[in-house]
Amino acid sequence: MIGALIFVVCAVLMLAGVPIGVAMMLAGALGIGAADLGLLSIPNNFYAGIAKYPLLALPMFVLVGSIFDRSGVALRLVNFALAIVGRGPGMLALVAIAVAMFLGGISGSGPANAAAVGGVMLAAMARSGYPPAYSASVIGAAAATDILIPPSIAFIVYSVMVPGASVPALFAAGMIPGVLAGLALIVPAVWLARRHGFGAQDKHVKRPPFWRALREATWGLFAPVLILGGMRMGWFTPTEAAVVAVAYGLFVGMVIYRTIRMRDLAEILIEAAEISGIIMIIVALASIFAYAISTLGIVDPLARTILDSGVGSLGALTLVIAVLLVIGMVLDGVSIFLIFVPLLLPLIRGYGWDPVWFGVLMTYMVAIGQFTPPLAVNLMVSCRMAGVTIEQTIPWVMWFVFAMLAVLVALVAVPDLSLWLPRVLNF
Repeated sequence: MIGALIFVVCAVLMLAGVPIGVAMMLAGALGIGAADLGLLSIPNNFYAGIAKYPLLALPMFVLVGSIFDRSGVALRLVNFALAIVGRGPGMLALVAIAVAMFLGGISGSGPANAAAVGGVMLAAMARSGYPPAYSASVIGAAAATDILIPPSIAFIVYSVMVPGASVPALFAAGMIPGVLAGLALIVPAVWLARRHGFGAQDKHVKRPPFWRALREATWGLFAPVLILGGMRMGWFTPTEAAVVAVAYGLFVGMVIYRTIRMRDLAEILIEAAEISGIIMIIVALASIFAYAISTLGIVDPLARTILDSGVGSLGALTLVIAVLLVIGMVLDGVSIFLIFVPLLLPLIRGYGWDPVWFGVLMTYMVAIGQFTPPLAVNLMVSCRMAGVTIEQTIPWVMWFVFAMLAVLVALVAVPDLSLWLPRVLNF
């Protein structure tokens, strides 16, 4: 009875427009009070929810995203990519996806990635005859690879909630799926552009000089090598890697490219603090909800019902994927993790699913939701920058959704696509 009350109150509050974190906290607090679990457990779990070492990396990687967004790295990466692939139908779309994937190895925020790539690519694509709705769709979809290619804020949140899924293992597991997702997006992007003649007038535009473009992009190209290579070599932990990335980004932006000035630092720090604060508050509030449902033993009977239903591992996984894909259209990624991970943990244990593999699958589904209407955070950013509505992007963006779904099927069918690299790296 109390369990049903918690979920009903949470759902009603969210439908009424109450912020998700607040709705979860109020529903959890109501359950704690009704079950007489002790009201002091509310502040205790609020603190315990964020008093975890891996979460220290979260605000740092958010800050890295803000720094590299303003450092001019994206523009130099675009010039380098153009120097490699040249111009022509669909090439600017290919470059946008490639640069978004590369920036995913620096920052863990999809919306920040969409803003950085959109700021450089949207105007260039408009001049080359790409429709704004198409361009916004490409950039919104490409930015979704950000939470798969390490470092990833989503993986950090998941690792805190799931025992047995370490941050290094998740980072390594996300690399191949992230690259496959990017390659899958390139196929419809280039095909649609060539089918409709987008960028055809660019055929005779000269490529940027290769060696000059490489020289200017070197500092940006080295960033993921420093972050991921340093973790692999054991020089620093993921949390320390985030701090190193901040220092490196400031050095590149203030000393090398000189695109960040001292007076810009306050604005960058405030922006990163606001984004980080929102995420951390949601995590802390959701911890009260998670404590209530776990202490009251609400999830175990539900999980046991599914385990005993005879649907099997594949049937249960298909059901979970279908639910999360739908939920991903209306909820943001952090909220999905905080609501559903506690509910799904018994199924992960019951069916013997590898927690790292399942973390990649769950993050991948969140990535699809980031550019699937109606609530698509990456698409919202790119649409706002392109001056179009989300409705205008639907004929284009659905091609990218189907491409990502094809890779999702492969990840389910071949778990080693996610688990091979962590195994090789001894994570």
